[in-house]
Amino acid sequence: TTSHPLYSNQSTFIQRQFGAMLQPGVNKFSLRMFGSHKAVAMEQERLKSAGEWIIHPYSDFRFYWDLIMLCLMMGNLIILPVGITFFKDENTPPWIIFNVVSDTLFLVDLVLNFRTGIVKEDSTEILLDPKAIRQRYLKSWFAVDFVSSIPVDYIFLMVDLEARLDSEVYRTARALRIVRFTKILSLLRLLRLSRLIRYIHQWEEIFHMTYDLASAMVRIVNLIGMMLLLCHWDGCLQFLVPMLQDFPLDCWVSKNNMVNDTWGIQYSYALFKAMSHMLCIGYGAQAPEGMTDVWLTMLSMIIGATCYAMFIGHATALIQSLDSSRRQYQEKYKQVEQYMSFHKLPADVRQRIHEYYEHRFQGKMFDEENILGELSEPLKEAIVSFNCRSLVAHMPLFANADPNFVTAVLTKLRFEVFQPNDFIIREGTVGRKMYFIQHGRVGILTRGNKETKLSDGSYFGEICLLTRGRRTASVRADTYCRLYSLSVDSFNEVLEEHPMMRRAFETVAVDRLDRIGTKASPDWLKHLPFSPLLAMTQFSIQFHFYSALCKDLASEKHFLNQFRFYL
Repeated sequence: TTSHPLYSNQSTFIQRQFGAMLQPGVNKFSLRMFGSHKAVAMEQERLKSAGEWIIHPYSDFRFYWDLIMLCLMMGNLIILPVGITFFKDENTPPWIIFNVVSDTLFLVDLVLNFRTGIVKEDSTEILLDPKAIRQRYLKSWFAVDFVSSIPVDYIFLMVDLEARLDSEVYRTARALRIVRFTKILSLLRLLRLSRLIRYIHQWEEIFHMTYDLASAMVRIVNLIGMMLLLCHWDGCLQFLVPMLQDFPLDCWVSKNNMVNDTWGIQYSYALFKAMSHMLCIGYGAQAPEGMTDVWLTMLSMIIGATCYAMFIGHATALIQSLDSSRRQYQEKYKQVEQYMSFHKLPADVRQRIHEYYEHRFQGKMFDEENILGELSEPLKEAIVSFNCRSLVAHMPLFANADPNFVTAVLTKLRFEVFQPNDFIIREGTVGRKMYFIQHGRVGILTRGNKETKLSDGSYFGEICLLTRGRRTASVRADTYCRLYSLSVDSFNEVLEEHPMMRRAFETVAVDRLDRIGTKASPDWLKHLPFSPLLAMTQFSIQFHFYSALCKDLASEKHFLNQFRFYL
């Protein structure tokens, strides 16, 4: 009486643990399917309400069971043809144990399929109703799975038992016909190939191999494995058919005196003959003479040609998917070449266009705007910050700035490339952009002044965005320059959000105007945004800026009159 509650508790604990293995676990596969921990918990409750002993397809039990069945199926599909074809005595203990264990596990798998949830084709829902599962399985793969799970080795055991009871009967032609029939019946177990294909497809879905490279590589590996398996089967078939005919004199086995050789030699020559046919490089050791060999050769050639065509198609898809961005660039540049040819552009212009595309896209082309537009703001900011990390590292303006300001600027930048001697800015034109130098060197040209050089980490063009006037100098690229541009609208939008950063730009602008000796009109100050909280700060910096610009004014009184409207 005292041990009964303990036994009951242990039994309840085991049932609870086993029931947990049938439920979907919290892992990356189930989270990808259901979206969140809460959704997984809801799926677990749905499984409990579906009925007793329903196995979820994303459960730990099904994962490990499928793994065991996958290995078992691969072993069966390789070992069974060899045993059926090349071994006369199939009643040895190791062979019987292997086949009985395999047949038993496949029968168990057949039963478990009636209790395993089915993922719908659109992957939006999982069937957990036992009746729906049963109907769906009976209409789909039950017949093939049942035929491939027939326990043929039990028939072998019965025939062997009959032979042991009456050795004379075993030597009769009737007994030999039964053995041959069981050998042919054993080939039905090769229908387990359908299970192998389905399991591999399920694992591809589980591991979410939807990327071009990964999925193409998996298809190539699967195809190569399938071709090798078909070669293996074809080699066994090349020997099995003459063996079932008692090795006629015109068959290739008799001609090569291999009837009594070891199974290793027989298999090697049979595989060589099959691969010669499938690869269409010959007939093996000699050309077929008997009608059986002729038909087997034609069958091998058809299978080999089909596999070769499938391999070429998958290999082409793999090559194309390896670098789709490069392929897109090549297609785009072909259009550019046709455009240049159609308009008969000069050779030097064509060369410059070619070099521009090489430096601008570097052999790859992406729809970056569309890609970033589909992402969330945090992801977009993270990618832009990573892509512009060298720019931020070399630019003192960004080094000590507010990180929010840096992020706001980086998300509005546009990448541009200029070739040597290109004029990025021309003096006297209306300024609509400022530029940040990621890589390269530019020269600032003004009339009557020494040329100023700027390189990595510098910026220029901000004066016109502050003054809303015309360019006060020209900027020419000395080398290939990789720049980021910021439009006037984006510039003002960022400074409205971060007004304190206007001081940094204005200080640099004052210094540059002072060095080049440019005298700008102070009227642009009235367009600056006014904020009571920033009045004193803006007053001090604007006073300094105005003092530098108005050195040639008649008097301090005139200066104050000009500045009074801002106060």
